[in-house]
Amino acid sequence: MNRIGIGVIGCGNIAMTYMRNAALFPGVELRACADRAPEMAERRAAEYGIRASSVDELLASPEIGLVLNLTIPAAHHDVTMSALSAGKHVFTEKPLGVTVAEGRALVAEAERRGLKLGSAPDTFLGAAGRRARALVDGGAIGKPVAGTAFMMGRGMEHWHPNPQFYYQPGGGPVLDMGPYYLTVLVNLLGPVSRVTALAATGEAERRITAEGPFQDTTFPVGTPTTLLSLLQFSSGAIVTFGASWDVFRHSNHPIELHGTSGSLRLPDPDTFGGTVSLSDRGAEWADFDTEGSDFGALNWPFDAPRLANYRMLGVADLVRSIETGRPARASGHLALHVLEIMEAILRSGETGEPVALEGTAERPAALGDEEAASLLSQPRAAA
Repeated sequence: MNRIGIGVIGCGNIAMTYMRNAALFPGVELRACADRAPEMAERRAAEYGIRASSVDELLASPEIGLVLNLTIPAAHHDVTMSALSAGKHVFTEKPLGVTVAEGRALVAEAERRGLKLGSAPDTFLGAAGRRARALVDGGAIGKPVAGTAFMMGRGMEHWHPNPQFYYQPGGGPVLDMGPYYLTVLVNLLGPVSRVTALAATGEAERRITAEGPFQDTTFPVGTPTTLLSLLQFSSGAIVTFGASWDVFRHSNHPIELHGTSGSLRLPDPDTFGGTVSLSDRGAEWADFDTEGSDFGALNWPFDAPRLANYRMLGVADLVRSIETGRPARASGHLALHVLEIMEAILRSGETGEPVALEGTAERPAALGDEEAASLLSQPRAAA
């Protein structure tokens, strides 16, 4: 199998996950990495046996066919645009950009140049997401009518040593965690047509309790920390989506969907595995454990497994799409639609008025188990 050479830009913590998982996929090969802090690039290069370089050198290298953009969100647009301009395919961490205007510019540039553009999250391609998609497509819950999705917690300052940026414009729970939930929902239900939301801020200041240079200091909050929204899908389904960093404890399930024939529960969409549960016309929940399926086995952290984390799966699918000419599943178009949903939630939360979405997106093609297995070096690969 021909391998496409990958260059990583952005060598922080998330890079370790992608770079470690690259060995699972025969269609990709790490060749170089770069970071604005050269010592970070040198560290990752030594860990994974690749070349450390500057960003300019990486973009100019003929050995690099695809750039994996793992920089901070504020840099996503500029780095992705530079890579596209250099003639490279790109897969970027979420979000695609920090505004819809940025996202549209990137999708248009990729199309103009005939290049592939993909974006995280790719968790919906994991074992749990595939099982849920098969159940919905197979009519297990009938016509989807309603649903709920909740991402709730206490935020970042209790574990992150420098969490201030999460609480400023361009941050907040919707932009940070919303892509996981909204991507799953669009994959299952199709595009969103209208959004209504309300926003609140629990505390005007936050105290950092995590160890580090800012421990026991406070900082001002500049963006809403709780947003409750109602998503109207083009299919007619309506889903309540709540995102909050003002919650100490709750009992809301991450995602539930209810249709004319039954109900479906999904696990945390920030992981690739977990248990999917189905109630057929009100019967007791029937559980589908995905740990024995490809991209469902617990493998992260590798020294104490508790999660299924296969970040790089979307990259492998993007590479396959380059070879076959079919659309990538975790595509720029899908990520752009999710970005537009998030921007609409924030705008509606600010104005109190409904927001109709201008753009749309097609549901990505379902990833079957056989094709999923074909992306792996070894089926059911774990740590």
